[in-house]
Amino acid sequence: MYTPGRIIYFDPFYFKNGASARSKYFLVLKVIGNVTVLASLPSSKYHLPASLDIDHGCIEIPDGCVNCYVFKNGQIITKCGFSFELDTFLYGQWLDEYDLENLKDKYQVEGIEYKIIGELLEDELQKVINCFTASAVVKRKFKRLLAQSPL
Repeated sequence: MYTPGRIIYFDPFYFKNGASARSKYFLVLKVIGNVTVLASLPSSKYHLPASLDIDHGCIEIPDGCVNCYVFKNGQIITKCGFSFELDTFLYGQWLDEYDLENLKDKYQVEGIEYKIIGELLEDELQKVINCFTASAVVKRKFKRLLAQSPL
């Protein structure tokens, strides 16, 4: 279930910081030693400068401490033809690690607690990873993990 490039929809997703649980997409970027999942929680919330023109792909604004990968609405991003209905943002500063056993314990029933949306197109996944590994904003620890082979 937790393979790099897989988009999973959790309903609800239980946040590590104790925030109220809600439905959330989850993009697996890397599985580390079958113990930890490095992931991004895609957001439809726009946290970029208002004057910025948004295109599909990587946005890096070092002076503003901003790193983001944008999935434009309607753009097919998975092998099964999935696209987000809204512009969707992966913020580099929000990458996080999740304990694999904890995820498996919380989300056991596919179709009820979670749904596998699909796998990112290979070139799309590589662009996301390149965006984060080249960023001045993403934590060095995460950049090192993403740069390791294999995905």
